[in-house]
Amino acid sequence: MADRGPQIAMHGRRRILLGLATLALAEVPTAAAQEVVELPGRDQWMEADFAHVFRVGVPVGEEWEMFANIPKVAFDADGNLYVFDSAGPGSSADLRIVVFDSTGGFLRHFGSAGEGPGEFRSPATYTVLRDGTTIVADLGHRAYHLFDASGQFLRMVRGGMGTPRSESGETVSSVGVAVLPEIHADPRGGAVYSMEGRTWLVSSLGGSAWPSDYRPIDRHDMGGEEVSTETLVRAWRPGREPRDNVRASNLPTITIASPDGGSTSLADALRGSAAPPVFEPELLAGVLPTGGIVYSDSSTYALHVTAGDGGALLRTIRRPFRPERVSPGIEAEFNRNREAALRRSAAGGGSYSFSLGEPRFYPEIPVIQALSATWEGRIWVMRRGDDDLLEDGPIDVLTADGEYVGTYRTGATKLPDAFGPNGLAAYIEFDEFEVASVVVRRLSAEVR
Repeated sequence: MADRGPQIAMHGRRRILLGLATLALAEVPTAAAQEVVELPGRDQWMEADFAHVFRVGVPVGEEWEMFANIPKVAFDADGNLYVFDSAGPGSSADLRIVVFDSTGGFLRHFGSAGEGPGEFRSPATYTVLRDGTTIVADLGHRAYHLFDASGQFLRMVRGGMGTPRSESGETVSSVGVAVLPEIHADPRGGAVYSMEGRTWLVSSLGGSAWPSDYRPIDRHDMGGEEVSTETLVRAWRPGREPRDNVRASNLPTITIASPDGGSTSLADALRGSAAPPVFEPELLAGVLPTGGIVYSDSSTYALHVTAGDGGALLRTIRRPFRPERVSPGIEAEFNRNREAALRRSAAGGGSYSFSLGEPRFYPEIPVIQALSATWEGRIWVMRRGDDDLLEDGPIDVLTADGEYVGTYRTGATKLPDAFGPNGLAAYIEFDEFEVASVVVRRLSAEVR
């Protein structure tokens, strides 16, 4: 628990606690005086009266307005919307970026598969800087592709994809499945952030490619020919134990080659891996306009806010909500939902599935399910469901200084998939036929 120190009343709604904070469930950066803000537990409800701006994406129409799959959307400083459209599993190189202006008018599309610079082999994650520079991290090239605001290829920046290492720090030959962490644009330009989250990579020695004692949030500078990476946050990592009971079903024989010429099957590569337990607290984060980071890394309602330069911890923001214990009933409900999802996938023609044996459960359901930061620096925090613990819940809006703005009731709004300038917010939606579209709305001033 935090050292309670001297208490100062502010607006009758919150208390600021000063002193050295020792967090029970999260490792924080180097010890320093920090501010701990305790917010009230009573919700102040807000109405989600957002103005509709435009919608893009149709079942039948021009090539540029029909989307196969939309893993991500983003805005630039002019309010242009970038839709990342992927053909999905089996055609991972078929990524295109479709750009619309701030009123929904089509501007351009770019991106194609290939072996050369600016052509995608295995694009894994992507983002857009505020000046319109598009950055695509490509595992196949082990490099970032940079495109200018007009969609023209600029250059490739090598590295920054992570290198698997043993517990002693030695580089090992990877024969596992690599999933690149999602990247987030630095609002100041020239760099992206990445965080481990729930991604993992197995190697010939077993275990993870990431450090075993923390989860990193890194800043990757794109100014040179090679990525320059700096770890800004070392977030708390729950302990994990490797497991051997891998069970594959409906999974064709897949051989994974290693750089040294060896190979292994997918099932063997997964055996001994330390997959995250169900309900394990994720590393959730948003990037603030200053380049600072707000992140959550534990089961509790605790948001850590860092400075833009160097990542020094500025404050921790708390609300008095406690994690829910995982009961046998919750485990049973989760397993029923999982089996139902597998049956639906099989009925729909899904042919690829595997299991690491019976799921392991973290003992608590975290309070915070997702978080994001707006273009202007508000923090949106989605909590777990109140009545159904396995569903999304209310969404709080806070400031980075620790002021509580209000809360949207469960179901009043989703967490936007992207925030833009002047209150723009984009939501990826699917109709009854699973046709993807993007709706852009404008948020009210107090929650931007």
